Amino acid sequence: MKSAFRNWSDLRVFLAVVRQGSTLAASRLLDMSQPTVARRIDALEHELGLQLFERDTQGIHPTAAARVLVPAAEAMEQAAAGLAETVSALTVVRPIRITAYTGNFSHRVNAIFSEFALLRPDIRFEFLRSVRVLDLLGGEADIALRLTRAVPEPSLICRKISTAQFSLFGSRAYAARHGLPSSPDDLAGHRFVRYDNPDVSPLYTNWIVNRVAPAQIVLTFSEMELVHAAIRAGQALGMMNLRLAETDGDLVRCFDPIPELAAEHLLLVAPEAYRRPEVRSFVKFFAPRYAAVFR
Repeated sequence: MKSAFRNWSDLRVFLAVVRQGSTLAASRLLDMSQPTVARRIDALEHELGLQLFERDTQGIHPTAAARVLVPAAEAMEQAAAGLAETVSALTVVRPIRITAYTGNFSHRVNAIFSEFALLRPDIRFEFLRSVRVLDLLGGEADIALRLTRAVPEPSLICRKISTAQFSLFGSRAYAARHGLPSSPDDLAGHRFVRYDNPDVSPLYTNWIVNRVAPAQIVLTFSEMELVHAAIRAGQALGMMNLRLAETDGDLVRCFDPIPELAAEHLLLVAPEAYRRPEVRSFVKFFAPRYAAVFR
C-alpha cells in the first residue's frame, strides 16, 4: 500500500495548485511550465495512492483527501522555510567583534586591518572601543586587546603582545614653564591631571594621589583622551603609556618607567569565537603584525 512519498518538492507544487486554483496559475507562481506542474501532481498522486484533484470543465478542485493533507503539507513548508533560515544564519559570516581602548587603534594598527581587508573582503569587523572589560566568555566580544595584571581565564586563547610600561609625562611647553620632576620624590610644586574611571583600575591614579597634595591635582577626567589632551596642552603632568606617549614629539617623559605600574598587553580570544574559521584566519594574520607595532 502506498503511504509515503519520496519527492518533497512535489509538496510545493501541490500547495501552489491548491492556493492558485489551477495548474496554469501555479506554473506562473512556480516559474514552471504548465505540463511540468501537471506531471508533478500526477506523480504525487501516484506516490501517495490518492486522488488529490478533481478536474471538470470549470477547472481543478482539491478532493477531500487533499484538503485533509493541506495542514500537514503547510507544516512541512514552514519547517523547510525554518531550515533554510537556519542554514542561512550558519553560513553568513558574522562580524568579528574586537574590544580595545581607543588608543590601541593607531594608524599603524588600522593599517593592519586595511591590509587584511584587501585579502579577505568578505570578513567584517565591529570595533567596541571601550576601557570597560567586556566578558569574552559571555559573548560580549570575540577578541580583546587588553592591559592586565591579572592572570587571564585559562579557557581564553591568549597571545602576549608586550609588557606595557607607564610613567609621568608632560608637554614641552609645560617643561619650559615649570621644569619636570626628575624622580617620584620630586613632585612638589607641580600640577597633575587625574584619570578617574570606575571601569579601570585606580592603580595609576592612586600612584599620583598618594604622592602629592590634593591641591596639586588640578584636573580630573573620566575619559583617557581628555587626560592626554590636558597633558599635551601643557595644563598638567599625567600618567601615560610609554608606547603611546613616546610617539608624540610634544611629550617628554619625566623619569624612568614605574615598575609597579607595568601590565601585560594581551590579545585574548573567546574559545567559541576561535572555532570560527574567519576568526582563526584573522588572529593568525593580525597577532604577529600587531605585536611588531609594540616592539
